[in-house]
Amino acid sequence: MIASEAVLSPPLPTLLVVPTGIGCALGGYAGDALPAARLLAAASGCLITHPNVMNGAALYWRDPRIHYVEGAALDRFAAGTLALRPVRSQRLGVLFDDGIEQPLLQRHLQVVDACRATLGLTIGPVLGTAGPLQVRLERGPSGASWGGLGRPDLLLQGAERLRAAGATAIAVVARFPDDADAEALVAYRGGSGVDALAGAEAVISHLLTDQLGLPCAHAPALAGLPLNPALDPRAAAEELGHTFLPCVLVGLSRAPDLVPLCNGRPAWADPGLVLPEQIGAVVAPAGALGGAAVLACAERGVPLIAVENPCVLQVDGAALGLEVLPARSYSEAAGLVLALREGICPSSLRRPLPPLNTEG
Repeated sequence: MIASEAVLSPPLPTLLVVPTGIGCALGGYAGDALPAARLLAAASGCLITHPNVMNGAALYWRDPRIHYVEGAALDRFAAGTLALRPVRSQRLGVLFDDGIEQPLLQRHLQVVDACRATLGLTIGPVLGTAGPLQVRLERGPSGASWGGLGRPDLLLQGAERLRAAGATAIAVVARFPDDADAEALVAYRGGSGVDALAGAEAVISHLLTDQLGLPCAHAPALAGLPLNPALDPRAAAEELGHTFLPCVLVGLSRAPDLVPLCNGRPAWADPGLVLPEQIGAVVAPAGALGGAAVLACAERGVPLIAVENPCVLQVDGAALGLEVLPARSYSEAAGLVLALREGICPSSLRRPLPPLNTEG
């Protein structure tokens, strides 16, 4: 006799959050959290995560179980004000910073054409901003990266033009400052620093998503760096080509639509929606639990899996008074997600297992 195949329980929508710009040992580099995301997607059957996890510059991974959702939209989804509608494809509008030099701009335009010709993505229109966006990079007291724009109005004007022209998702490429000799960059390439660009990237994508209500993501435009034989493997994906745009275009090409909710419900019935009430677990670094998505899930009683993943922050469950399921690695976190999906109490997997006493 042939044993029947085991059948998994229905998918357990799970959030994977790895905050950007805080130097996480896993997820603080060029898409180096992708293996963890793939494992968690297999364990959960439905993973919702953000570009910082999925973007590996010239490298990317498409998985129908993984939903690519910009960080501000992820926060709103967790808070219960937004639902996700999976789509077959998005029409990608691309917005280029007017501050990008012509040779570097041409490299990015070639990426756009390559994604059309080789991957079959629907891309267009492609526009430039009415002037340089003037990106600036900063660093907070904790060591986390931050930044801003001198002309956010030009960013929004350009994105509005793309939406008016029919774009359903928007990729932005802004010219970032070059400083190949900066101490932070040397440390980052060596595997011990914080991504100095990530904070400013988040500012750009958050602003666009909040204002337009469309899937958005950002890729920085930078001059090439000199060869570094001692490059850390986690930073290597960023040095394979001339741009970081390929992963953004691929991620956005099937990013879910963002559907506003009123009193927790959509304006019309849609059985294909992924709803906030379906979230079954959230996975985040143990020292970075203070983000909006994590706190919103914790407030609603969603199981919180806190993974040992060192970063520059120390905002853990004890500091916030949160009950967490500790995990020593993302492999262990995937096991906990699978247990939750199968209805197995996580505490039953740990030893010692104390007896229950009668209360009264």
